[in-house]
Amino acid sequence: MGISLKESHDDELGEVSEINVTPFIDVILVLLIIFMVAAPLSTVDVAVDLPASNAQPQQRPDKPMFLTVKGDLSLTLGNDAIVRESLQAALDQQTGSDREQRVFLRADKAVAYGDLMEVMNLLRQAGYLKIALVGLEATPEGAAQP
Repeated sequence: MGISLKESHDDELGEVSEINVTPFIDVILVLLIIFMVAAPLSTVDVAVDLPASNAQPQQRPDKPMFLTVKGDLSLTLGNDAIVRESLQAALDQQTGSDREQRVFLRADKAVAYGDLMEVMNLLRQAGYLKIALVGLEATPEGAAQP
């Protein structure tokens, strides 16, 4: 409850019906500071050895387009070996220049992560942004199935 300190001829002080927002602003600023400090702490940056996926397999299209990175870093589109420089031309020929088609990317276990990312960057530069990574399905016993 507040009082009015305006000049009045009576000796009584009248009540003020206005809301005092200063405490509300103080509480909001404290909460803002707490969230600003806590938000960066919620991100995790830990090195992890990722396990095989046990997610439900997705439906495959009738004619999937597989791009394979072999252990020697050579590329194969379907069953045809291609060179990195002609990747975009080979993809355009196979898809009819439809860059909305999904490219299924497979890689040998021996291929380093950086080399796989280079191939993904080549796909992105060629305009193929829908990329699906192909892996082995994990069975409950731990054995991998193709």
